[in-house]
Amino acid sequence: SRVPVREALRELEATGLVVARKNVGVFVREFSPKEVADLYELRAVLDGHAGLRAGALAEAPRRALSRTLQAAIAAMRKAARQRDLAAYYAENLRFHWAIVEAAGNEKLAEAYRAVVQQLHLWRLKNLSQPIGMAASIAEHDAIARALREGDPATAGRLLAEHVGAARQRLEPQLQEQRK
Repeated sequence: SRVPVREALRELEATGLVVARKNVGVFVREFSPKEVADLYELRAVLDGHAGLRAGALAEAPRRALSRTLQAAIAAMRKAARQRDLAAYYAENLRFHWAIVEAAGNEKLAEAYRAVVQQLHLWRLKNLSQPIGMAASIAEHDAIARALREGDPATAGRLLAEHVGAARQRLEPQLQEQRK
């Protein structure tokens, strides 16, 4: 099922990722440091809430979620060893999306997808830093443990803190852009 380019660009424009200028062309939209910080703040709230809900699941669905998270973490470790940023990022997305889906709130999932789409480039910049992947894996491990143990408060807090820490790791690049 091939999507015509024009239709694909319209979709990207609707998500705010590109800007179309009449008779000039289509450009990747630049986000200001304030917009990036705002998106990370919103993502922290959404991730935290998803963690609260997923941590409160009954044991069977929580176990299924835990298996998905462990598989994603194992694949993230392998990708980090191979310095494969694309594979690492895909598994990182899978990890977070599994928690959001497990939360069982379609509107939360829609809002999350929109925020994540707008943060793609910034998250890739973040993970490409030497400390990015190692710190990220440790944080994912702690989140997975809290969810496995059925501790909603800790899972929600750790997810929100994880997103906050990722934003902090980006601060030097955001400062550079402010100049």
